Amino acid sequence: MSHGATSRTLSDFAGRWRLERQIVHDDGTVAQFTGTATWTPDGDRLRCVEEGEMRIGDGPAMAGQRVYLWDAGLRVHFDDGRFFHTVPPTGGEAGHWCDPDQYDGSYDFSDWPAFTITWAVRGPRKAYQMTSRYRPA
Repeated sequence: MSHGATSRTLSDFAGRWRLERQIVHDDGTVAQFTGTATWTPDGDRLRCVEEGEMRIGDGPAMAGQRVYLWDAGLRVHFDDGRFFHTVPPTGGEAGHWCDPDQYDGSYDFSDWPAFTITWAVRGPRKAYQMTSRYRPA
């Protein structure tokens, strides 16, 4: 636990957030996603819906959506129920192996209620870093 770090709980994420994401591929391609992330009650969990527009390089904007399920232990699942990773309550490292790709994540809550999640993804056909910034909407 870092000095003075506050543990986040599931209810801290409830509500609507502005989301800005940048994906930088090792080949230099850059994609931007701008939209919202909304955590709403779904039984004893929160359903996180990320919606917005993705733009790759100078290409046209495309609509995008992703859905995750978060439980009280800050365990994140894909919308089909598969486990993704556990969010470190005070920030820090997270990981996910999705054969054949390794996802190494880092949560930064030091600027709460704004926070940042960074993922480095490596695999035979994937090589990029994704940085997502969330701010209260």
